[in-house]
Amino acid sequence: MTTRIARRFAASVALAALGLATPALAQDKTVKIGVLNDMAGLYADIGGPNSVVAVKMAIEDSGLLKKGWKIDVLSGDHQNKPDVGVNLARQWIDNEKVDAIADTPTSSVALAVSNLIKEKNSVLLNSGAATADLTGKACTPNTVSFTYDTYMLANGTGKALTKAGGDTWFFLTVDYAFGHALERDTTSAVTANGGKVIGGVKHPLNTSDFSSFLLQAQSSKAKIIGLANAGGDTTNSIKQAAEFGITQGGQKLAPLLMFVTDVHSLGLKTAQGLTFTESFYWDLNDQTRAWSKRFAALASKNAMPSMTQAGNYAMVLHYLKAMEALGGNPHDGAKVVAKMKELPTDDPLFGKGPLRVDGRRLIPAYLFEVKKPEESKGPWDYYKQIATISAEDAAKPLEASECPLVKK
Repeated sequence: MTTRIARRFAASVALAALGLATPALAQDKTVKIGVLNDMAGLYADIGGPNSVVAVKMAIEDSGLLKKGWKIDVLSGDHQNKPDVGVNLARQWIDNEKVDAIADTPTSSVALAVSNLIKEKNSVLLNSGAATADLTGKACTPNTVSFTYDTYMLANGTGKALTKAGGDTWFFLTVDYAFGHALERDTTSAVTANGGKVIGGVKHPLNTSDFSSFLLQAQSSKAKIIGLANAGGDTTNSIKQAAEFGITQGGQKLAPLLMFVTDVHSLGLKTAQGLTFTESFYWDLNDQTRAWSKRFAALASKNAMPSMTQAGNYAMVLHYLKAMEALGGNPHDGAKVVAKMKELPTDDPLFGKGPLRVDGRRLIPAYLFEVKKPEESKGPWDYYKQIATISAEDAAKPLEASECPLVKK
């Protein structure tokens, strides 16, 4: 009899402890964010250490530190290799108790990390990876993409240049998931607007010599040479195309993904006249100028922010807004992402716009042309805005989505 009473008492104590633990968990105000990107390679200027700067600015601007929250930031280099990225992400989640991973340029890395994030029920805050598959056929309840994707790039640059008379295309494509998705989506945009693709060639990631690829593009006689690559690959291919006199021969280069840091690296003399699509530019309005001035003061090389660095800021700001709305860290990634989708997004860089069920944030995009040297008024004054692409046109329509979260 005494043993039975003791067991009941022990069970009651255990249940009481469990009941007390639940509200305590809800009030957990500690968060760990890992910034995972290319820290020293061909994509380092796009993201790299300056993405960490943007994330820390978001943490400060969230106001949560003053409210007693403890928010830590880790950073790591995935070296543009999916296995390295996944191993680092797994270590962070399992050993460091990281709640969210941010940035993830290099689509092959992001796709692999997204699968791990779903398995671990963490959060992937993608700003760097371009593949539209992250919010398409590979979407999960744990991943969001804030800044841009291959659909936006294709329906900005590809559509505009085709409608302007560039109706024959040759693709110079980096040979991994990002390049494949960008060529696929741009091909769709080109053919939908009356153009045709007459050839293409794949090149390895981080290529130093583009001569054989550019000669194939030149001999194709295509009006547009679409560069489906990014970062150092884009700048190298543009520099070498200038040496071959490709644009002087009447063909037009179309960098399908380009950043202000790339233009800075090339210089206006080489980059002038290039047309491309972005969702952010530091000189868009008073708010982007004010924030970018703060960023540059903290950034290495006093660089102005790239589109993806700005996206990291906006995305982490919204992530922390969701955490605060939940009253604390639930350590449940799908629950946090659901709250992010529920709350209206509003930040000084991209403004307002919903975060859709597929994880894609709706924001407008802009078609820019690089200024001639004599048109620039000073350092980093590089772009002329040619057109605005509405948020609805910049994202793939939900009715055409392959995302399993979308109910047709």
